[in-house]
Amino acid sequence: MGSEEPLVVCVPNFSEGRREDVIDAIVRALAVPGARVVYVQADPEHNRLDTTVVGSPDAVRRSALAGATVAARSIDMDEHAGGHPRMGAADVIPFVPLRGVTMDGCVELARSFARELAETLDLAVYLYDRAAFVPERASLAEVRKGEYEGLRDAVARGERLPDFGPHAIGKAGATAVGARKALIAFNLYLTGTEEQAKEIARAVRESSGGLPAVRAIGFAVPERGCVTVSMNLVDFEVTGLRAAFDEVSTEAAERGMEVLSGEIVGLVPQAAISDEDADHLRLEDFDAEHQILERLVSGDGIRRQTVGGFLDVLASDAPTPGGGAVAAVAGATGAALIEMVANLTLGRAGYEEVQERMGAILAEAETARAALLDLADRDASAFDGVMAAFKMPKETEADKAARSAAIQQGYLAAAQVPLEIAKRVSGLMELAREVTANGNEAAASDGASAAQCLSAGVWAATFNVEINAAALKDADAAAALRDEVAALRAETTALLEATNRAFAERIA
Repeated sequence: MGSEEPLVVCVPNFSEGRREDVIDAIVRALAVPGARVVYVQADPEHNRLDTTVVGSPDAVRRSALAGATVAARSIDMDEHAGGHPRMGAADVIPFVPLRGVTMDGCVELARSFARELAETLDLAVYLYDRAAFVPERASLAEVRKGEYEGLRDAVARGERLPDFGPHAIGKAGATAVGARKALIAFNLYLTGTEEQAKEIARAVRESSGGLPAVRAIGFAVPERGCVTVSMNLVDFEVTGLRAAFDEVSTEAAERGMEVLSGEIVGLVPQAAISDEDADHLRLEDFDAEHQILERLVSGDGIRRQTVGGFLDVLASDAPTPGGGAVAAVAGATGAALIEMVANLTLGRAGYEEVQERMGAILAEAETARAALLDLADRDASAFDGVMAAFKMPKETEADKAARSAAIQQGYLAAAQVPLEIAKRVSGLMELAREVTANGNEAAASDGASAAQCLSAGVWAATFNVEINAAALKDADAAAALRDEVAALRAETTALLEATNRAFAERIA
């Protein structure tokens, strides 16, 4: 994507955090051309899937519709239960301006998308936040009041009718579509007591007369031996990270407390933070390459890096990218070689009988190459989820249970992404055999080289599946992953041998 292309963030939340097949289907559907899935977190306890997609306005619109379609067909709200408020399968879909798009533009996008969603899926849709038609629906909590069951009953009585769609709530529930500013989750860790942290939180949050557009709570963090003031900055253009840090620091100093470190949880727009801010905020473990939204799409993703730049990052002590990303890149390299042979065959005399097939192979390999580069970045993000889970609080038994569940979910996601890579790459092996056997004879070595790259990609990906599967407590899930690994390796080995034979015949 060009550096000046308009970018929108979409943050779809779905009412499913337990069924891995449904979660995977939704995430795959979200990954449409021009839109990149940069964050995925499934929470079994809340039975909820949080995702973040970044791309052009049209691309994120198509992404959100595709994800909502899968969710509406796969999730029965009559059977759904979880700890998070919810009213529909595709529960909430907000659009956030990131670059080159105004809030008014996002409002227009949200409203037109809401109409399209309602008409396409015959779904009740409500507009909220900046996109709301009426002030009383600006609050998502107000729109979702009573959750699925309460809203269903109210609409049946002719009350709280949707902005678009049928005046009835079906098994897929209803969806809230909105336009809002970017929200930044910002934690500060301090010396002192829990009561002092609560006092500071009261002093700085907007609802108590503190900083505008700031929500804050204070609590103890025993595993760190300190306390935290945890803030949501709901409009960083009103109150930014530095202003929030300075206010908490002032309040802390008045109480004889010290700010130890800062932490940004999740993603942040480039406009909200500078290199100087990172030092001023005393940020720990801040990874600009994976946490600044624009960099995930337009500048420093693997697709945009030079070979040397990618290898430099790979060689560093950073945990990601790692073997899974390398597997995807190896697969993409194999796909490119397949394309090369197909291009060298198309239009060449003596290969008239295979022209149609070579054209189809070329199109399939092009699509796979793009998908694999996206999967390379998804693999890095998946393991980042594991690391984030280990940082969750573990003060109470409930905290520990939630943390343990999140860690297990993280490992499962970190196994499933390389498994998807392995499947994608293995699916190209037959194409490599075909171009080696039937493509331009002068390029047979490139077809055989493609098969070798693909084979390496499958093995590298499945090694990463195995190491994450080994961390799973669910023995059945781990066994199922290992069975898939064994099948993929056997198929890949057979096709590699077939390609080697085809190459030998071409040069005999």
